[in-house]
Amino acid sequence: QVQLVESGGGLVQAGNSLTLSCVASGLTFSNSGMGWFRQAPGKEREFVSRITWSGSETYYGDSVKGRFTISRDNGKNTVYLRMNSLKPEDTAVYYCAAHRLREYEYKYWGQGTQVTVSS
Repeated sequence: QVQLVESGGGLVQAGNSLTLSCVASGLTFSNSGMGWFRQAPGKEREFVSRITWSGSETYYGDSVKGRFTISRDNGKNTVYLRMNSLKPEDTAVYYCAAHRLREYEYKYWGQGTQVTVSS
């Protein structure tokens, strides 16, 4: 059974930073492309970032490019999302996803972690 457990969310002031973590189990993590998505109240789910299985390639949504950094540690089955210069519009539930099927479709999803950025 695949499990993705996110952590690291919380309340932070605008301009500050947070690092989210997602620990995966039940899958061959080192073979799995990983992604981060977010969903704010009343809005559709939004692509944030993704990383290839080796970590050699990373991709970002336009709204976070230059501020967020995705990384992974295959030895720890963990993917990270470092979020700098946070803005109130970054407030959302952030979801980790594993095993990319196509553009924004993943086979496995975590339960999400809330990030709230106050102005």
